[in-house]
Amino acid sequence: MTSKHRDANDQATTASPIPRWLSACIVGGTFLTLALLERRRPLRRPIEPGLPRTGRNLAMATIGSIAVALAETPIVTRAAAMVERRRWGLVKRLRLPPWLEVCAAVVLMDYSLYLWHVLTHRVPALWRFHAVHHIDLDLDASTAVRFHFGELALSTPWRVAQIVTIGTSPLALSIWQTALLASILFHHSNLELPFEIERRLSRTIVTPRMHGIHHSVLRREMDSNWSSGLSVWDRLHRTLRLNVPQMDITIGVSGFQSVSDVGLARMLALPFDPEVRLAAGDEDLPARQDPGVPATFLVP
Repeated sequence: MTSKHRDANDQATTASPIPRWLSACIVGGTFLTLALLERRRPLRRPIEPGLPRTGRNLAMATIGSIAVALAETPIVTRAAAMVERRRWGLVKRLRLPPWLEVCAAVVLMDYSLYLWHVLTHRVPALWRFHAVHHIDLDLDASTAVRFHFGELALSTPWRVAQIVTIGTSPLALSIWQTALLASILFHHSNLELPFEIERRLSRTIVTPRMHGIHHSVLRREMDSNWSSGLSVWDRLHRTLRLNVPQMDITIGVSGFQSVSDVGLARMLALPFDPEVRLAAGDEDLPARQDPGVPATFLVP
């Protein structure tokens, strides 16, 4: 190994992750900003307005945060440190400059999360947990943190596999986690962006109109727009659908369309209740009128 490569590896090894307080400030600031903006410029008319729904989602987020702190954070932090120390993973073998190694790892983490998202819909056992995220009568920034603690725990082995296979360093992991949280807050928000701006943004990143279609009760719309950060993965896999008007979308999951269906206690117990049948989308609803534009063309 040349001296130049040794120096590069030393720099990559000693690079510190983003401080947790800074990450928390970025994510918290993003949430508060979006919560204010979506009240001023709502994209869709709320079905269940008011604080009870937001409180329910934040309560679920608090429980999920405890699960992450106990199950995921210690494990993935150690995995990233071990990967960096032992130079495991794809990006390590490529011997890239430190900055490019971090960028490559972040992009590959984003792509492998796309694959995980598809699995949470396709594998029935995973869908029982992920469905809790979709069983919300509205879609806004608080939905972004509405995940069942079981899903967060079950995602830990996949996260470790991502880190070890890709070669994700502690710095790259912290950048990806912070960017991911900010991104999911943004694209779950009920914020109406100027249409032309969103049309341009959706060519690169996931936007509110794009992700709103994924939260449709209709199976053919739910089975699209799986990306979490970059929208290129949906384009690559031909799962992009943008030509659904937002006012035509019914948010949620079939069979859970009233306020009484979405209580906190029921949502926490739902994945473990064998009597509950969870459809992965409703095909019984009438077909939409042909929008007359390609699926990759964003409509209001």
